[in-house]
Amino acid sequence: MTESGAADDDATAAGDAPSVRAGELAGRILVADDERNIRRTLRMVLEGEGAEVLEAASGEETLALLDATTPPVEVLVIDVRMPGMSGLQVLEQLAARGGGRPSIPVILISGHAGVEDAVKATRLGAFDFFEKPLDRDRIIVSVRNALRQHDADRKLASLRARIRGEIIGESPAMAALLAHVAKVGRTRARVLVTGESGTGKELIARAIHESSDRRDAPFVKVNCAAIPPELIESELFGHERGAFTGAMAQKKGLFEVADGGTIFLDEIGDMSTSAQAKVLRVLQSGELMRVGSNKVINVDVRVLAATHKNLAELVTSGEFREDLYFRLAVVPIVVPPLRERTEDLELLCRHFIDEACRENGLARKRLAPEALAAMAAYPWPGNVRELRNVIERMVILSDSDLELDDVPAELRGAAAESDEGGLGLGPALELQAGALPPGLSLRDFREAVERAFITQRLRELQWNVSKTAESLGIERTHLHKKMKLLGIQRGG
Repeated sequence: MTESGAADDDATAAGDAPSVRAGELAGRILVADDERNIRRTLRMVLEGEGAEVLEAASGEETLALLDATTPPVEVLVIDVRMPGMSGLQVLEQLAARGGGRPSIPVILISGHAGVEDAVKATRLGAFDFFEKPLDRDRIIVSVRNALRQHDADRKLASLRARIRGEIIGESPAMAALLAHVAKVGRTRARVLVTGESGTGKELIARAIHESSDRRDAPFVKVNCAAIPPELIESELFGHERGAFTGAMAQKKGLFEVADGGTIFLDEIGDMSTSAQAKVLRVLQSGELMRVGSNKVINVDVRVLAATHKNLAELVTSGEFREDLYFRLAVVPIVVPPLRERTEDLELLCRHFIDEACRENGLARKRLAPEALAAMAAYPWPGNVRELRNVIERMVILSDSDLELDDVPAELRGAAAESDEGGLGLGPALELQAGALPPGLSLRDFREAVERAFITQRLRELQWNVSKTAESLGIERTHLHKKMKLLGIQRGG
C-alpha cells in the first residue's frame, strides 16, 4: 500500500466513525511509524480527544524519545514493521528493560502482520494489536484503556513504595504478602488478617486502607481485647444519654466515626458473642442502633479484622459465630512470623537501630556480623515487636557499635540450645567468660549458626524438605544444596 493510500484509508476510518467522547485522552502518547501520513492521521485523531502526541519515524528514534522525554511518555503506538529497528524489536527492548514486560502500555499496528507477529507481541506484553486500516473509535478506546492501565500501574508502584516505607522486608514471603495487600486494597472486600502476636497485623491493615479509595477517610482501630465486655457495644455503636449508669451524654460509636472509611477490629477473637451479633448486622445491612435507641443509623464502612487466635477452632467450640466468621474472612491474609523470613532480619535490625539512635539522640551504630548471626539463630517468639524492643535495649545500653556481647544473654542461651554443629557454639553464644573458642573463624561461626537453625527447622517439620524450604523462604533445591554444604542429614 502506498503512503497516500494508507492515509486515505485511515482518514476515511477517522471521518466515518462516530465520536467516542471529546477530551477523554489526557495523556502523552508517542506515535511511531515510518509513514508520515499515518503519523499525521493518528496525531489528528488523538489530539482531537485531548492527548499530547509526539512522533517518531523509526525504532531507534522511538527509544531515544522514550529515554529523553520529560514528563515521560505514557502510551506508545508503534508500527510492527519499519526500516531498521522494527516495532517488535522496540517492544522486545522495552520488555527486557522492564524485567519481562514493558514499563508503559505498547499498542502495535500493522498493515501486513501475521499470526506469528501477534503471538510474539502478546508474549512480550503488548497491550493491544491492530491491523491497518485503523478504526478511529477502536484506537481511541484502546489508548484510553492503556492510559488508565498506566495510571493504575503508577499508583500501584507508588503504593508499594509507601507500604515498603513502613513494612520492612524483601524476602519472598514478604514480597508475596505485599502483592496480596496491593491487590486486595483496591477492592471493597472484607479482609481477615491472621498471624502470631507481634508480626505487624495492624501495619498490614493500614496498608490495605492506604491502598484503597478510602485512604483520605478515617481509619479507626478498635482493640477488642482491651475493651471490657460490658462496654464493647457502647464503644462500637454508641449510646444515648441515660442508656446506662454513667451515660451522661449522647456518644457516637466507632462505626459512625469510621463512616466512609475503614474500621479495623483488632483481636476480634476476644469479642463477646452479643457484640458479634450486632457487628454481623452492620456487615449484612449497613445499619446500627446506638445503645438505648431504636433509631436506625446507616453507615458505609469497610471492615478489616485481625486476630492471633484460630477463629475456625473458636467457631467449632461455639465461642465465635460461624456466620460472622465467613462474613469477615472474605479474603484471608496470613502474616508470616519472623522465624519464617529470617532473610529480612538484617534489614529490620538496621531499620530499628537507626530508629532507636534517632529517637534517643545517639550517634549511628552498626551491628557486628557475629551479633547478627547469634540473633538469626534465635526463634523470636515475639516476632518483629520483640526484635524492635531488643534492638532498642541494645542501642541504649551499648557504649558503641552493637557487638556479640551486647546481644541479651537470654537470646544467646536460646540459640546455644539448638547448636548441633560440633564447634562449641553453645559456650560461644553464652560468652560467660567473654571469649570465643580458640581459632574459630567468622565463617565457621556463621556456618555453625546456620546449621543449627536449619536443623532445628527440619526437626520441627519432621524433616519435610519442601515445607522447610517454604518456611525459610528459599527454593527446595537451594535448601538441598545448603544441607549438603553444611553436612546436615537426618539422624546425623
